[in-house]
Amino acid sequence: MSHLVFHPIYSQLDLPVRHRFPIQKYQGIKDALLREKVSAEFFYEPKPLSIEALSRIYDPVYISQLCSGELDPKAMRRIGFPWSTQLVERTLTAAGGTVLTSTLAIEYGKALNLTGGYHHAFGNFGSGFCMVNDLYLAALNMLQSPSIDKVLIFDCDVHQGDGTAKLAANNSAVYTVSIHGEKNFPHRKQVSDLDFGLTKGTGDDEYLATVEQAWQMAMTYFQPDAVIYDAGVDVHIDDDLGHLNITTEGVLARDKFVFAECKKMGLPIAAVIGGGYQRDIDALVNVHMQLFKAANVY
Repeated sequence: MSHLVFHPIYSQLDLPVRHRFPIQKYQGIKDALLREKVSAEFFYEPKPLSIEALSRIYDPVYISQLCSGELDPKAMRRIGFPWSTQLVERTLTAAGGTVLTSTLAIEYGKALNLTGGYHHAFGNFGSGFCMVNDLYLAALNMLQSPSIDKVLIFDCDVHQGDGTAKLAANNSAVYTVSIHGEKNFPHRKQVSDLDFGLTKGTGDDEYLATVEQAWQMAMTYFQPDAVIYDAGVDVHIDDDLGHLNITTEGVLARDKFVFAECKKMGLPIAAVIGGGYQRDIDALVNVHMQLFKAANVY
């Protein structure tokens, strides 16, 4: 049994024509799962996080300005979205979804959010389509459990998890691993606990060997009690922004490895879908679906 987190607002955002962000993919994944006969009873609908709760973790001035529309235009350009109340509601709900996913993972062993992975958000500014860092919030939520003393954030998105690395830098209970394209965004990298920068054109064999090496090092050095997995598919060969040559089969193998390792070690895992930027939404949804296949959702 798998526990899935989704809200229709994930795909509800009015964006300019030809905007780079594939907002339709989230509903596309939900629809694809229902076509695979995944029962609606396994879906949970998150509530938006409160501004007050966010302000206790992140810079309250930033959170206030973000939510009220008072951020400097330059700050909004860095984020990459035009401001709207819809954007704020979606942001708070998506972050709430990842936090809920982490709660379900502890209770049931694994859970998956049909969005998430907003790892370019720092404590006092947003960047790269990310406004609130849901991964770090989920890690803090997991640490509230009496059985969880250490959380691993295992980030396989093609872009380095710079915001997550910075947020967790002084928190010894949160361990960050990023496997990313070395010459890809962000141009100024932060320092994760473990960083693996891949060259352009990296293929399946080298990639999967790196994922396994990163995992084994994280287990040896940190011995976590729980895992948050960012399963970005912008590593895919057809992704417009990835610059790697990972096949659909390679993505599935990666995701199967992570789930199998967590099952073997008895580690609860909260997975998010992360980035993916093919303009062909059906093709993009198919690559994202490998995560759910690997998790035995269908």
